[in-house]
Amino acid sequence: MKYTASEIRQVFVFILLLILNLIFNFAVAPGKSYAQEVDSLRVVSDSLTINADSLYWATEGITETPAAQKPAKKSSIKSKVEYSATDSISLDLEKQKVFMYRDADIKYEKIHQKAAYIEINFNTNMLKALPGVDSAGVEYGKPEFIEGDQSFSSEEINYNFNTTKGLIKNVITKEGEGYLHGEVVKKLQDNVSNMYHGGYTTCNLEHPHFSIKFTKAKVIPNNKIVTGPAFLTIEDVPLPLVLPFGLFPNKRGQTSGVLIPTYGESANRGFYLENGGYYFGINDYMELKLIGDIYSRGSWALKPLFNYRKRYKFNGSFNFSYAINTEGISETESFKRNRDFRVAWTHSQDPRARPKSRFSANVNFVSSQYNKYNPTTTQDLLSNTFQSSVSYQTTLFKDKISFSGALSHSQNTSTKLVNLSLPSISVSANRFYPLRKPGKTTNLKWYDNISVQYSMTARNDVSVIDSMLFKPAMFNAFRNGMQHKIPISSSIKILKFLTMSNSFDFTERWYTQSLRRTWVNDTLWNGEDYTVGYVRNDTVGGFQSARDFGFTSSLSTTLYGMVQMKRGPVRALRHVVRPSASFSLRPDFGRPEFGYYKEVQVDTLGTMRRYSIFNDGANFQSIFGGPPDGRSGRVSMSINNNLEMKVRSKSDTITGTKKVMLIESFSIGTSYDLARDSLQWSVISINARTTLFKKLQISWSSVWDPYVVNENGRRLNQFEWDKNHRLLRRDNSAWNFSLDYNFGSGKKKTTPAPKTDEAQQELEEYALNPQSYIDWSNPWNFGFRYNLNFTGRNMPATQTVKSEVIQTFGFNGDVSITPKWKVSLASGYDFKSNKLSYTSMNVYRDLHCWEMRFNWIPIGYYKSWNFYIKVKASVLQDLKLNRKKDFRDN
Repeated sequence: MKYTASEIRQVFVFILLLILNLIFNFAVAPGKSYAQEVDSLRVVSDSLTINADSLYWATEGITETPAAQKPAKKSSIKSKVEYSATDSISLDLEKQKVFMYRDADIKYEKIHQKAAYIEINFNTNMLKALPGVDSAGVEYGKPEFIEGDQSFSSEEINYNFNTTKGLIKNVITKEGEGYLHGEVVKKLQDNVSNMYHGGYTTCNLEHPHFSIKFTKAKVIPNNKIVTGPAFLTIEDVPLPLVLPFGLFPNKRGQTSGVLIPTYGESANRGFYLENGGYYFGINDYMELKLIGDIYSRGSWALKPLFNYRKRYKFNGSFNFSYAINTEGISETESFKRNRDFRVAWTHSQDPRARPKSRFSANVNFVSSQYNKYNPTTTQDLLSNTFQSSVSYQTTLFKDKISFSGALSHSQNTSTKLVNLSLPSISVSANRFYPLRKPGKTTNLKWYDNISVQYSMTARNDVSVIDSMLFKPAMFNAFRNGMQHKIPISSSIKILKFLTMSNSFDFTERWYTQSLRRTWVNDTLWNGEDYTVGYVRNDTVGGFQSARDFGFTSSLSTTLYGMVQMKRGPVRALRHVVRPSASFSLRPDFGRPEFGYYKEVQVDTLGTMRRYSIFNDGANFQSIFGGPPDGRSGRVSMSINNNLEMKVRSKSDTITGTKKVMLIESFSIGTSYDLARDSLQWSVISINARTTLFKKLQISWSSVWDPYVVNENGRRLNQFEWDKNHRLLRRDNSAWNFSLDYNFGSGKKKTTPAPKTDEAQQELEEYALNPQSYIDWSNPWNFGFRYNLNFTGRNMPATQTVKSEVIQTFGFNGDVSITPKWKVSLASGYDFKSNKLSYTSMNVYRDLHCWEMRFNWIPIGYYKSWNFYIKVKASVLQDLKLNRKKDFRDN
């Protein structure tokens, strides 16, 4: 009997569909029971993308499944299944089981199971996973189970993928930052687990270095872990630290909780508890840490810290600290009590939030004694100057107007002087060309290049000592003013190589105060004796304006000279010369009709002295000063040079040469005032700068005077050539040498990549304090900084040169003694006192899941040491041992 090709194809299709039905529809398809074994030399990898019911009806040739003809029992497989095994897959259709050997891997919905051996029973919906043992008796392929964001490995897994319950033996599961080990774990339907005989640790090893052992525990995902009686073990050695129960946070995101303080004893302030309090995880955008210190001898501190962050919008932190610091014994002369505070605020706006405006804050305001008793970093210890700024910038009218406003502060805790600017406002307009047609860019006439700008600055400043802050006297001492500037400028080319620039500058100042000085013919007690007559300074309120203007014209060009060599390592020398000359003209704003300058009697002889009502030295200073006195017609001349050469270089494969700068800058400048009747020449300034070996920076500056001086150092209208037969007299000169050099293993310090939770923690540590971050990829590093400044000034009275030498030297380095030990040292030398400056030595030991640090400051006012050993993970941050001797105990 012969069959047509069409009939043969139908038979093959029917057999193929029948085989697929038998494989994937054990619980539905009727038929003869038999077992089939898959070729053990083939890797099986497939996926089920249709459900079992539709496959059954397809074998019967029915395209639509009638409700009456559907099987009574449905398959439990409802989604795509991906499976593979590198050795073999056996199917027992009679018992409805699947056996997978060697690197078995199953993915079903949120479940991912891997093991050396997996057995699936479709009758009971049970999955069993076991490790394998090779010919040498070594175990391999431990079962690893992943469901959603939960994962664990174990010795044996029994799991019902219908009820999602399971029984696991010798399990290791990751919960938050920690790991749970248990002999027997029962997994319940709601993902809650009951554990018998286990331990909690943050060590990621299969056999951890330490753990908190317990007999039973309950794990509630994304909530907490509750245990019965628990005790600490280190290297399997139980310690006498027993807890009646254990409670470990397991909630992802922010959680609130108690912050355990550190304890100890201070020689001056008694027993203490430091940095204890409560953490409030407000929401995903805000957190509050409320901590404080308390000492048995009366000192205490409150230090709330508020952090906030909104992604792609802004982030910042606010820290306010208030402390009462006491020293000595109460009711004795040695007793001291200080009230200290610190306000710190940082705010940063993401540029993508509002591209045309920006708000930022960096506030660091402290009382003069705060860092003496409550330092947080080494920089706080060594700093006596602090600055703050809160600013806002934006653009208006299609970016034609720029606006900025700021509140700023600076202080010196040594002098206790505080400078405040509340506020400082600036408005500026972009440059525009009033005589140029809109859109014209070519064939420009000279008048097309005339441009106009405008800027306004307003300030309200005060300078007081810190004890006068926010008292009435401080508000009376505020100085304020507003300054307007309108420059009109143009630039043209002359003979293609000369650039001529002209500008007219108008400046106007507005003030609410000015100075009046009056001679008082009366007797005044000065503290030691009576003085007959004195000058009284009065600050007069009321609006006062002052304006000045001037014209400047300059001519400049650039000349190039080059010499090329055909032989030798030097291929070329290039000399660049930039000469320039300018002329400035300004009228005399000291004339009486302007009213900016007045005269006052200063002694009983009737001597008169001229003074400015806006700026008179220590007596009165306006914010922007006042118009200059006297007319000026100044001609200024300068010439700037640099010299470089081109040498052969094997490292440059394109040109084969590289540039070497011989002289970065060498300039000479002076001026001549046509409007003056004497001392028309100004001093001549000469400056030079270069860098040798890319490390040593050398600079030199000097001032030369063409006029003679008297014994008091006052210039006389007589040239040096006429009296001493020399063109110039050296007034002063200065040399500066600066060397900053680093040696190392050649590996650059890198920022950790946050690929794991541990790396993310390191990244956060690096961002907060880059100096404390330990870079294990760099075996050793050493660097030093040396600065030498030499100045010499001629002293006319003694005909000698007064010289001064200032030297600073600092060095730092670190070395990895072993892959887990690192030692670092930082110090310097004080040449003035001939002794070492601030010195710090650090020893770090990486103990895998623990860390040990020892910091030692052996000399100086801050002589101290600090030792601690603690768990790295933040969830057990209070599991630590800390011992220290504070510098405040010296």
